[in-house]
Amino acid sequence: MKTLVVSPTYNEAATVERVISKILAVSPAHVLIVDDNSDDGTREIVKSFFDTKRVFMLERPSKLGLGTAYVDGFKWGLKKGYDLFFEIDADNSHNPAAIPFFIKMIEEGNDVVVGSRYINNTISVVGWDFKRLLLSKFGNLYASTLLGLGQFTDLTSGYRCYTRRALESIGLDRIKSNGYSFQIEMVYRAYKKGLRITEITITFYERESGGSKMNKSIIKEAVILPFRLRFSKLYENER
Repeated sequence: MKTLVVSPTYNEAATVERVISKILAVSPAHVLIVDDNSDDGTREIVKSFFDTKRVFMLERPSKLGLGTAYVDGFKWGLKKGYDLFFEIDADNSHNPAAIPFFIKMIEEGNDVVVGSRYINNTISVVGWDFKRLLLSKFGNLYASTLLGLGQFTDLTSGYRCYTRRALESIGLDRIKSNGYSFQIEMVYRAYKKGLRITEITITFYERESGGSKMNKSIIKEAVILPFRLRFSKLYENER
């Protein structure tokens, strides 16, 4: 299966080289970096991989958000004929060595595979303080309860894989969210379409450099979105 790993970047010069190198080493996947006008040399590092013929970049004019970065990347990949689409962070939080395990679950008939930090009541997170962990756990519980997705443990995980069928069924033009709530919306829409979704265990590592991109507006969106998905007419008649 022709596989594309999509990774949004904004000033990830400290880690993006290692992330790309790891992806290329563990799988035959291609890599698409969606860059939001980084000014720290990120784009130049990505361009140094162009000779491999496996690394590409979409350059956007400004910081436009996580959700739109993935939507733009997925649309690019759909046009290019890819079969599988990964989300992965460029800050070295996600271990590319897990990519073959995601693909194995796709080969077993799943449409969406989510890398979970919380399967079987465990916590597979390295480097978070208690406040950040509590926010993540509460956010997942809130969203899964409100949306009737209690069988899933990590709706906000950003390490996942979609089939072409999943993305085409979800309909990328329908996506309303842009921050971390994008992850919640994608699983909800996939579930409402009757797609087969599963989780696998991953370990999440706190970013090695720079600060978290979490802010109050992103948190606010994540609080409001599940309510809108559940009750707003904007999200009715999805099937």
